[in-house]
Amino acid sequence: MESVNSSSSQSSNSVETEEAIAEKSSEQWFNEQFDNLLPKIQERWPDLARQTLEATKGSLDELINVISLHSGNNDFGVKEQLEEIFHSASDKTRDLAESLEPLEKQLEDLLDELNSTLRPRIERPIRKRPLFAIGIAAGIGVLFGILLSGGKRN
Repeated sequence: MESVNSSSSQSSNSVETEEAIAEKSSEQWFNEQFDNLLPKIQERWPDLARQTLEATKGSLDELINVISLHSGNNDFGVKEQLEEIFHSASDKTRDLAESLEPLEKQLEDLLDELNSTLRPRIERPIRKRPLFAIGIAAGIGVLFGILLSGGKRN
């Protein structure tokens, strides 16, 4: 009988631990995204001063309490509205990331093409005349040094 009770208490502790971890990670995400979400929160509750919202220091529970006190809504209603804001922000972020994927692929392809076409064209003359290439590089270095120092000498 004890083994049944201990296994059920272990599973309930496991569920509580998982919920605590999920809550901590969502709290951490909220702290990281607070500055980005602040305009949306102000848009939803325009009567709240920015300083009042910033005073919560990114704590989700404090923010819910402040908003519910000023708006007259209960904590549950405020939390649901904040969750809507969070989901819309994360959806926009996901959409942005998805729209950047083709551009990233296109950029990689262009860089690969440049590497395969331009690199041999640059390497060939350098391999044929290395001393000349070193002289050109040194001359350009001296020229940049003079330009950056402004031509001033002590």
